Amino acid sequence: MKMRLGVQHELDVYRKLGVDKIAWLGVPYKGAEIIDPNRQGMVNHWGVEFEKVEANANAEYGEVSYNPLLELDCPSQLESYSWPSPDSYDYEVAVREAKELSREFVTLGPWISLFEIYCSMRSLEEALMDTLAEPEFLHAALDRIASVQGEMVNRFLQAADGAVDMVFISDDLGSQSSLLMSPDAFEEFLFPRLKAWCSMIHSHGAKVFFHTDGASEPLIPRLIEAGIDVLNPIQHVCPGMDCKELKQKYGNLVIFHGGVENQQILPFGNARQVADETRKCLDELGPDGFIPCSCHFAQADTPLCNIFAFIETVHQYEI
Repeated sequence: MKMRLGVQHELDVYRKLGVDKIAWLGVPYKGAEIIDPNRQGMVNHWGVEFEKVEANANAEYGEVSYNPLLELDCPSQLESYSWPSPDSYDYEVAVREAKELSREFVTLGPWISLFEIYCSMRSLEEALMDTLAEPEFLHAALDRIASVQGEMVNRFLQAADGAVDMVFISDDLGSQSSLLMSPDAFEEFLFPRLKAWCSMIHSHGAKVFFHTDGASEPLIPRLIEAGIDVLNPIQHVCPGMDCKELKQKYGNLVIFHGGVENQQILPFGNARQVADETRKCLDELGPDGFIPCSCHFAQADTPLCNIFAFIETVHQYEI
C-alpha cells in the first residue's frame, strides 16, 4: 500500500486516502519482550510465550505456545505467581504518543482484556472448563488480571488528560455459530469486572470500545448495561447478528463498528462485491451510529483494489 501510494509512513496512507484513522495507543511494559533461552520464544509480561507462525507468504502471527497457569490447580498458588506491576508500565512514553496523535486523529487504547488474557495464561480449553469446574481459581486469577490493567488504565488516562478518546476492551465471547460461554458464566465472571472498568474509563471522559467476534447477540444487552459505547465488530454472517435486527434493537444504545465481511468478500470477492457489501452495511447499520470498517483486520493478501473499493464506496455514499 505504501509503495502504491508513494508514501513512507503508515499514517500518510490514511491521510492520502482520506480515511478518518482511529489511531492505536499502547502503554509499553518495561522489559516485556524477553527471550527465554530454554524455550526460544517471546514472553510477554503475563508470562505467556508466543511463537511466530507463517500464515502466508506475506504475514506472520504470534500464536501462544506456553500457558504459564496451565499446571496450577489451587487459588493459593496464584499468590506466588509473578504478576505484572502497574508501576512497570512506561506511562511517559504512552502519554507523549497519545498527545501527539490526538492532535489529528481519534485515539484508541490501550488494549485490555479479562478472559482473553486468562485464556492465554491458562489455555482456552482449561479456561472454559474453569467456568464450571474451577470457579474459585478463575475468580482469583481474574481479580489479579482486572486489578493490574484497571490501575494501569486509570493512571494512563489521568496522565493523558483528555488525549485518549476510547479504551479498547477485547474479550471474544462468540464463536462462528454460538457463544463461547454461557450467559450465566458471563454474568458471574465478566460482567461485574467489565462494568467497573467502564465506570472508571467514563470517569476520565473516555469511551469504551468493546471487541467480540462471532455470534455474541445474546450478551449485547448486558454489554450495553455494563457501559460499552462502541461494539466491534458486527459479524453479520453469524447467527443472531443480522444487521437490520441489531440496528432495530440496539441502534439507539450503542455505536456499531465494523460490518464489512472479511472472511470471504473482502479477501476473495471482486471490487463490485466489496462495494455492494459496503453499501449494504451502510444502509442497514447506518448512517448514524455506525463506523464503517471491515469485521477484522484486512489480511495481508487482500487485493488492494478491494480496499480501494471499500473506501471509495464510503466516500461516495449519499445519506
